[in-house]
Amino acid sequence: MIELIMFITGTIFGSFYNVVGYRIPKNESIIYPQSHCPNCNHNLNWYELIPIISYICQKGKCKNCGQKISPFYITFEIITGLLFLMSYIIFGQTPYLIIAITFISMLIILTISDILYMIIPDNILLIFTMLLLAEIGCIYGLNKVLIAILNGTLSFIFMFILKKIGNFIFKKESMGDGDIKLMFTNGMILTFPIAVLSIFVGSVIGLPISLIMLKKNTNHIIPFGPFLAAGAILLLLTKIDMNTIITFYNY
Repeated sequence: MIELIMFITGTIFGSFYNVVGYRIPKNESIIYPQSHCPNCNHNLNWYELIPIISYICQKGKCKNCGQKISPFYITFEIITGLLFLMSYIIFGQTPYLIIAITFISMLIILTISDILYMIIPDNILLIFTMLLLAEIGCIYGLNKVLIAILNGTLSFIFMFILKKIGNFIFKKESMGDGDIKLMFTNGMILTFPIAVLSIFVGSVIGLPISLIMLKKNTNHIIPFGPFLAAGAILLLLTKIDMNTIITFYNY
């Protein structure tokens, strides 16, 4: 029963994160105007806003004008629901579950924003970073907060150096500033070595997708934030740490 509640809760938050990721980069309010069809401006009723179910019942179309609704929205509702569920299964009813869900929530919103606009909003990063630090402080104490900041700083510096090297090699901007800032928060939660590993995991995940996108994308610009987020989430949920890596290579 708790697993079902976690999934449903995740889909509800996922629906909200769609709104945040869509509106915040455009400096729009997440409250007003209410959700509406972008084609006919029909204000959606409550029964048209039920995550997943409304999309299926309406056959993926606006009830008013019949315009197709992008599957983008239901996709992130399902993804968020599954990630909330997996977080509960992996971390259980522990204080760390709160940190994991907060971290995943941030990455979901930033992924949506980066896909739609190729922007990782500073205000979203700042709000969630401060929230995560507050959670770490309340759960584990001030000493862990300082350690988290140190890990974040080291991760930020590594990503900054990596960008400079990439700029030198490719003679142009190799990655956005938002990706570098995101690494600070990734380092806080994953620790410095694992945050660095998430860069390479994200690159492996993104390689086949990037090759497909490059054929359609004439300007050859692909957001790296979603792949960085995917790598971070994968390492978070698999609970990989340096001891695991050392044991693997020693074996």
